[in-house]
Amino acid sequence: MKPCEVSWFSALCDDDYEYLGQPDPKLKSSYDHCRNIVHAAEQGGFDNILLPSGYALGIDTIAFAAAIAPQLKRMRLLVAVRCGEMWPPQLARQLATLDQILGGRLTINIISSEMPGEVLASAPRYGRTVEIMKTLKAALNGERVKLDGQHYRFDLDPPGARTVSGKCPPLYFGGLSEDAREAAAEAADVYLMWPDRMAEVKAIIADMTARVAKRSRKLKFGYRVHVIVRETEAEARAAARRLLSRLDADVGDAIRKRSLDHASVGVRRQAEIREAADDEGFTEENLWTGIGRARSGCGAAIVGDPDQVLAKLNAYRALGIEAFILSGYPHAAECDLFARHVLPKLDHAPLQV
Repeated sequence: MKPCEVSWFSALCDDDYEYLGQPDPKLKSSYDHCRNIVHAAEQGGFDNILLPSGYALGIDTIAFAAAIAPQLKRMRLLVAVRCGEMWPPQLARQLATLDQILGGRLTINIISSEMPGEVLASAPRYGRTVEIMKTLKAALNGERVKLDGQHYRFDLDPPGARTVSGKCPPLYFGGLSEDAREAAAEAADVYLMWPDRMAEVKAIIADMTARVAKRSRKLKFGYRVHVIVRETEAEARAAARRLLSRLDADVGDAIRKRSLDHASVGVRRQAEIREAADDEGFTEENLWTGIGRARSGCGAAIVGDPDQVLAKLNAYRALGIEAFILSGYPHAAECDLFARHVLPKLDHAPLQV
């Protein structure tokens, strides 16, 4: 199999806990706390790290990325941008500048999200996302930006700021609805999936491969999942139970519903696999859905000893996954555990798009 990109996650959106649903002041999103997670990931040997973005939660992604980028020597940054928050030509200039600070190691996570106070149906929301992706690609490729869309109309020279390569960094993008899949097939470079059973992961890859083939394009595939790894399976399962041991069901519901995407097709699918899980929350071997009881979006974790976690990741790789975005609670501690127990056994490297 080809080497896979292995990324970690920095909790910019107030998503770090020792016990799910129990806020801890020392784990609240701040520059210092999120910086420490990023440094732990680079020291641990990860290839990339996702910097998520939330309008109402945590700290600003672009500002944080600009501050942390000069401190990194080799790791990439996967910077999340929320469609609609910024004027696309200005966003292109910001991203080009970030890439320069990183020495050409920028990657971009496109989020197709409504803004607070905005109600936008699925089709126009993803239509806007495609227009933004195409604008960024043209601008960051150094091409004239010519677009006559439903949401934006541009006829502009590219920004003076250019990326190190002179090309647009890879665009990572996820979504499970029909509109989301079409948007990914039209303009994304890496299609991200949330946790699901193996058969469904295989089916999604086949579906997306067929969609891009009709457009004479290609996609890479990525997988976003939490992880709980311990020296033995019993210890890993005990850690999973401990993580949920202080969760109040009403608090979990409130956490899920505060996310702007809590009603999306992808979030509903996470609920479906959680509801179909066994009494301990496992929906298939080593895939535990308990995290979804207190988190919208990515709601499952690979749980097991180092060999089990490695085998699960390699099973996804055999289906065609070439990039993983991992996380765990607390993020810095689980980052260290994965870096020591599993990462050295994986053939990994930055994703080539």
